Amino acid sequence: MSDHATPLAQARSDGYVTVAEDAPRDMIQLKGDLSDPGLADAVERIAHAAMPGPLGLSTSDSAWIAWMAPDELLISLARGQGADALSSLSRAMGDRHHLALDVSDMRAAIRLEGAAVREILAKVAPIDAVTLPVNTVRRTRVAQVPAALWLSGPRTAHVICFRSVGRYVFDLLSLSARRGGEIGAF
Repeated sequence: MSDHATPLAQARSDGYVTVAEDAPRDMIQLKGDLSDPGLADAVERIAHAAMPGPLGLSTSDSAWIAWMAPDELLISLARGQGADALSSLSRAMGDRHHLALDVSDMRAAIRLEGAAVREILAKVAPIDAVTLPVNTVRRTRVAQVPAALWLSGPRTAHVICFRSVGRYVFDLLSLSARRGGEIGAF
């Protein structure tokens, strides 16, 4: 887990929705049998959060676990906790079939704040932003690049994408949230 500069240099754009790089986090991608009680126990111990169900997101004070696919989770921890968590996870999994990777430096994380976050998501992603439940993860695309997104509350949305397209996604979200571009459909 790295101490390098953040992917977006703490970028922020204030429009009718605020778009800002989220606080730096350590992230672990875990692939394995999500129905394995040993895997669930190991994940819950490092994140102090319940194992999410399909499309779900579970949170604790310092971590979150996102269900990304039937055999994949993304575990996000406070900066500096990832290396120990990865080591603990590997020990707990032992010989069980799994793949656990530090993906902290591969991702850019963007946070949207404001009453119209659903409108911004609807502008850029092919999802039903009207009915998207809070803490439901969607793997989709933002314009033409892959991303994962979710709402953590009625006024807060999160987008995670590859670092290499992070500036593009940030700029697209910022343009969509610029004052004067309100649609008012939500």
